[in-house]
Amino acid sequence: MDPWVTLLFQIPIQPVLGIIVNPFSVSIAIAILSMILLLVLVALVSAAESAFFSLSPVDMEALRESSETRDDKILLLINTPKRLLATLLISINFINIAIVILSTFVFEELFDFSANPVVGFVIQVVVVTFLILLIGEVIPKIYATQNPLSTSRTLLYFVTTLQKIFYPISSLLVFSTSMMDKWVKPKSHNISVDELSQALDLTSDEDITEGDHKILKGIVKFGNTDVKQIMKSRMDVTAFENNLNYKKLLDNITHYGFSRVPIYKETIDHVIGVLYTKDLLQYLDEADDFNWQGIIRPPFFVPENKKIDDLLREFQYKKIHLAVVVDEYGGTSGIVTLEDVIEEIVGEINDEFDDDDIVYSKLDDNNYVFEGKAHLTDVYRILEIDGEVFEDAKGEADTLGGLILELEERIPKKGEKIRFENLLFTIEAADNRKIKRVKITIERREEEDED
Repeated sequence: MDPWVTLLFQIPIQPVLGIIVNPFSVSIAIAILSMILLLVLVALVSAAESAFFSLSPVDMEALRESSETRDDKILLLINTPKRLLATLLISINFINIAIVILSTFVFEELFDFSANPVVGFVIQVVVVTFLILLIGEVIPKIYATQNPLSTSRTLLYFVTTLQKIFYPISSLLVFSTSMMDKWVKPKSHNISVDELSQALDLTSDEDITEGDHKILKGIVKFGNTDVKQIMKSRMDVTAFENNLNYKKLLDNITHYGFSRVPIYKETIDHVIGVLYTKDLLQYLDEADDFNWQGIIRPPFFVPENKKIDDLLREFQYKKIHLAVVVDEYGGTSGIVTLEDVIEEIVGEINDEFDDDDIVYSKLDDNNYVFEGKAHLTDVYRILEIDGEVFEDAKGEADTLGGLILELEERIPKKGEKIRFENLLFTIEAADNRKIKRVKITIERREEEDED
């Protein structure tokens, strides 16, 4: 043996903090080299675990389309996830146990902690834990998560070798978990709409754009919205009586420009059908006495409390775009269209016939003017506020004017101001029957202004 190496193995080191360092020996060197090898192995197993279970749908499609035998074997491993996971977990545990045993031997042979056993225990735990976490867990998992497909291909044969070595133990573990699955009924994870909405609010702005955020918020609240909240009130519905002569009907259709119009008999509470404007195209040259009533289509009635997600499915199934909303007595409350439903997710959809000024006008960032008949859902969306704070106060109201009537329990006069939360409502137009126009002022809190 080289004299310098012999000298290294025999030189005692002066004690520090009462810890005596013993001379280096061949057995200690072998143990340290074995620990290094085991750390490399546990790093490979950890990387394989993260890689195989982080494959995206795109990666899976690439594996299916590949003609390489290696990729087919990866798919076979992924198709038996319980056995794959059992093999990797068993391997990690066995290797970690071996590392702990070797580290204990190294520390006991190399150091004498008899004078300070507490410090010795802390050093052993800290050093071994740090090495296992950093080298055996953190670094390989970060790399494998970022490169799952290439890592899976690289470690395929390493993992298949581990499966052969630990097959008996992994089979026992898979059998045990299968029995547990039969005995223990899986707990369903019911997540409320409020929890989903809160999770979305906590999402970083860097993760999704503002437009995507609004769409996701709309999707979260979609299933909790009633038809009554988004319908067009009967007061604003354009409908024609069934006894109109043909020329007058064409004049009305040209004037209003709607593609679908409800047709009623005597009163709007008795809707008998829906007229599609396109159905009239082939009859434009007919006489005034043309029987246009024969081409109207049957109406589709829905109750006020129907959820709009169910309505959307019915629209899709029936292939229609308009429904007549009825109240509990069978009277017409209004109409709802497919566009109204879609707007709850994607926001306002304006075409060449829409006039934004009819609904509201924005004076500045803090002041808006709305018509009293504006739906509360539209007000929430335009002001970008959470409508939950209004739910208890609004009662049965669905419009801005209705909300103010619920708050005041009377019809306020022009110029009156009503304060609710951080909003100031100023009545700009009203008569003895309804509120026509309201100015809304958003009062920003001081802390928001400072930010």
